[in-house]
Amino acid sequence: MESQASDTRPLTHREMRLIVFGVLLPVFMGSLDQTILAGALPTIGREFGDVHALPWLITAYLIASTAVTPLYGKISDIHGRRFTLRIAILTYMAGSLVCALAPNMFVLILGRTLHGLGGGGLTSVGMIVLGDIAAPKDRGKYYAYFSLTYTTAGACGPALGGFFAEHLHWSAIFWMNIPMGAIAFASKSILLRRLPRHERPHRLDVLGALLMVTAGVSFMLALNVVGVQFQWTSLPILALSAFALVMGLGFVLRLMTAPEPLIPIAILASPIARCAIAANSFGWGSIVGLNIFLPMFLQTVLGMSATHAGLSLMVLMVTLNLSAGIAGHILGRVKHYKTVPILGLVLAIGSVATLAWQAGNLSPLSFELLLAMIGIGFGPLPPLMAVVLQNCVAPHQLGTAVGTMNFSRNLFSTFLVAVFGAIILGGAPAIELGSGLPPMAGDPAGGFSRVFFVAATSLSVAFLSLLLLEERPLKTNVAPD
Repeated sequence: MESQASDTRPLTHREMRLIVFGVLLPVFMGSLDQTILAGALPTIGREFGDVHALPWLITAYLIASTAVTPLYGKISDIHGRRFTLRIAILTYMAGSLVCALAPNMFVLILGRTLHGLGGGGLTSVGMIVLGDIAAPKDRGKYYAYFSLTYTTAGACGPALGGFFAEHLHWSAIFWMNIPMGAIAFASKSILLRRLPRHERPHRLDVLGALLMVTAGVSFMLALNVVGVQFQWTSLPILALSAFALVMGLGFVLRLMTAPEPLIPIAILASPIARCAIAANSFGWGSIVGLNIFLPMFLQTVLGMSATHAGLSLMVLMVTLNLSAGIAGHILGRVKHYKTVPILGLVLAIGSVATLAWQAGNLSPLSFELLLAMIGIGFGPLPPLMAVVLQNCVAPHQLGTAVGTMNFSRNLFSTFLVAVFGAIILGGAPAIELGSGLPPMAGDPAGGFSRVFFVAATSLSVAFLSLLLLEERPLKTNVAPD
């Protein structure tokens, strides 16, 4: 465990910004590697002569990074943020090296799994650090840096990966991570030196962690292969689902009986924490699903090229970042901080519902306008949920709470993406989309319309959770209770 810092004077605004900048590179790396390989998949498939295993290069990373997110939160509460971030960066660099040197597809998939085990801590620990330095009332204005970094990296990933694959070699995607990881490791030791310390002696619930990881991996594995390799009622899917259910029930039982469970019952027992986690999960699930399926919609229904479709989605990224940044500055200055996110979600839900209603009749201009309104409307929600969660948990449990929120968000996003895929790819007659895309049901506009209605429904659940959330005054300090 790291030694407790002796300098207890309050951080200046300049020191806070330096600490934030110290974790932005890990956040950038973790977000970038969720999407960067998408643009290089065809090249990798041709080189290794195996196109059927390509989806696993994406899902292996997502499954691994999602499953370990709560573990990183708990470990950071036990051993400190800097120690935990060191482990995440070194694991991430080791996975990158395995991927860069991979001689075949099997080793590359194993490398991506190791890559994800490290990447899962890069983003989550960064968000925990923000809670260490900024009181809930001030957190929003610093959240804009994270929002800008996270969404920009994720949006630019496919284009950057395609550029490397076309002009250099796909392995350059992973070689690039080695110097970035070294810089992040070195800068973290310097910039995070003044990071406040809130950890207390804890015991890591190893059995609970194993049950949670096993249940999460089994469930997400079933979601990622159903409808693509197996039917919903096939034996492998039923077996994986049953196993995930048994492990999940075991994890719940462990939470109720362990002396110090992986996720403290006090966090789950808080109505405010439950509402914040639900709103964050259902809200982000819709946005993640739209980011994945809107390019296919633009190419199939509106007839755009792949490049034009990718550029069109930049509107969502830009408006979401701007909206989140502006809302972050407003949250700590108003008494009724739910008002702006509530109005924003009404706008976002109406825009997604309009997208669903007019899916087959949209012009490129009207689509861009709807996309801008979705970004503007959703942007205020994430910073508020992060602030509310920090406001209702003890500082020494912040890492665990943030890990729980991130795990729930990623798990539900994976589930919703699987549902979207089943809607799009399911059905009767199929049309070949070309360019290596899978076949889609015979009525493309109708299929996407149903997907957008599901997305609007998910946003509506987030809206209901936000309405039920108690609006308590925001704390003005980050001192341990």
